[in-house]
Amino acid sequence: MQTILEAGRAEKNYWRDLWRYRELFQVLAWRDLSVRYKQTVIGVAWAVVRPVLTMLVFTFVFGTVANLKSHGAAPYALMVFAGLLPWQFFSTALTDSSNSLTTNANLISKVYFPRLIVPTATIVVAFVDFAISFVLLLGMMVIYQFVPPWQIIFIPAFVALCFLTSLGPGLWITSLNVKYRDFRYVIPFIIQFGLYLTPVGFTKEVILAKIPEKLHFVYNMNPMVGVIDGFRWCILGGPPPFLEPAFLIGIGVTIFMLWLGIRQFRKMEKTFADLI
Repeated sequence: MQTILEAGRAEKNYWRDLWRYRELFQVLAWRDLSVRYKQTVIGVAWAVVRPVLTMLVFTFVFGTVANLKSHGAAPYALMVFAGLLPWQFFSTALTDSSNSLTTNANLISKVYFPRLIVPTATIVVAFVDFAISFVLLLGMMVIYQFVPPWQIIFIPAFVALCFLTSLGPGLWITSLNVKYRDFRYVIPFIIQFGLYLTPVGFTKEVILAKIPEKLHFVYNMNPMVGVIDGFRWCILGGPPPFLEPAFLIGIGVTIFMLWLGIRQFRKMEKTFADLI
């Protein structure tokens, strides 16, 4: 048997290796999912308790105390929960993927595989939480006797968009987190700060009405604004968001961050085993 070493071969076959190591992706995803709920008192119910409590607080503060308007004729609690679905997906995916390399240090330092599998596999946990919360949303629709519009069939497209929105920054931060461990303190701040800048407990019109028009573009650069508008369009109806500047700007930011995240990740990937 003859062994041929070809320069750049591993680099050339990198994306093909992602498919070859798909079973490892499944193993890591299942492991992360089982670890998340292992030795917890109420198990997967945590995926219900967290969004429900947030919804109740936001509904009381913004809907009752501040008396803000809901999305169309939808109940305020339903409007809030429709915004919490993508935000919960984004925040969980970003947090878990950003810390994925450091939490898998032993695996990365001993075995070769495309490292891109690790942060991507962690997002499966966020998707499971989303699926559980979505079932709860359907139950709320029954309670409020709210019939969703036909465009609810487009939910998978916006779930995929939310996945890409979280993956780009997640790859960028997790690659930097290997060398600069300070970045692990940045994520909770981003999540907490972004929750109140993103139209989760209210509609984006509330913010746009309070800031100068020249800052609308800056606000719309938050890609989650368009994602949340898309979810609410699918669940609550109204005008399609993809015709608005906010959605198109958000798509552009998502594509840029995905490119930046993959570029930074691939640039530092060869040094992960040494640095970690």
